Amino acid sequence: MRQVYMDYAATTPPLPEVVEAMLPYLDEKRVFGNPSSLHSFGQEARAAVEEARAKVAALINADPREIVFTSGGTESDNFALHGVLYANKDKKDHIITTKIEHSAILAPCRFLEKQGFKVTYLNVDKDGLVDPEEVKAAITDKTALVSIMHANNEIGTIEPIAEIAKLLNGKGVYFHTDAVQTVGQINVDVKELGVDLLSASAHKFYGPKGAGFLYIKKGTRMKAFMLGGEQEQRRRGSTENVPGIMGMGKACEIAKIDLPNRIKHLTDLRDKLSQGLLKIIPDIHLNGHPTKRLPKNVDVSVQFIEGESMLLNLDLEGIAVSTGSACSSSTLEPSHVLLAIGKPPEEAHGSIRFTLGRLNTEADVDYVLDIFPKIVEKLRAMSPLVRRK
Repeated sequence: MRQVYMDYAATTPPLPEVVEAMLPYLDEKRVFGNPSSLHSFGQEARAAVEEARAKVAALINADPREIVFTSGGTESDNFALHGVLYANKDKKDHIITTKIEHSAILAPCRFLEKQGFKVTYLNVDKDGLVDPEEVKAAITDKTALVSIMHANNEIGTIEPIAEIAKLLNGKGVYFHTDAVQTVGQINVDVKELGVDLLSASAHKFYGPKGAGFLYIKKGTRMKAFMLGGEQEQRRRGSTENVPGIMGMGKACEIAKIDLPNRIKHLTDLRDKLSQGLLKIIPDIHLNGHPTKRLPKNVDVSVQFIEGESMLLNLDLEGIAVSTGSACSSSTLEPSHVLLAIGKPPEEAHGSIRFTLGRLNTEADVDYVLDIFPKIVEKLRAMSPLVRRK
């Protein structure tokens, strides 16, 4: 059976060069030292970590001293929110975000509300775009932080981060963006975006799982998120994950060189897939902005059938996809993102997300365009929701 992986938003396979870069730091005869140790074993590991830090910083046009290593996107998001809110709570206790954020933002926001902080959840339009003027209008003299994702993980819409940043200038408000779905996948330049904090995760751009980073612009007032040792400029206690950091550094180095090719490759495949699906299958709708979207993302709602049924039938044909965020795929609740853009619950339940990657080919897309319409036709024939003529 043909195997086609189209769930790259959930995770990506590490590049062979990434695995190779990690191996010396997993070998007892090579570089296994603790980077905090003063002897030569430790200092060799420290030098490697700092080399990787420079590669990460170069990818997003930051200073290496502005990069703090974490375990991934969820920790980075929590770090950004808790770090800013608790560092500034004596004067400010308000955060602004949107209704379509990843659970790594929404869950800590709900937690912070229970601690007495105030949260404003902004609406988005039918394409998933937040209005920069609504962000500006929501600011009060108590606002400490605005957190808006760079691109949505489910529908692929890219938010106007740079435009929002310009409106926040002079407001005395920190600006964070969850860039887990964009770093290493589209151009991400922290200076062009104008953000103070940015989260990323290595396994989303062909690096290892368990490694990520938080960009913290110089001068940003932050509380440490993990208390312990003095690692990461005393901002994140815990011995550094040296193999993971080295793999992430290599993934960043490769992404910086390969990004234009990745974008063109994925955009071509995305357009072929989305146009084919919309042409072949009746009563199907593309979710997210038609042009301001990630090159890899094709998220559709198929009327009259359930997303889970489509997913399982595709899997039987060797095609791996998702019904939304991999972090919440076990729930039977409809996607909060699709509800926020105005989809009725029954249409939200009928969503399916194809996310493409570097190993996908036109032949993969052709295979999906051959198999998926047959699955839809079969499931609709069994569905009581289909309108009978």
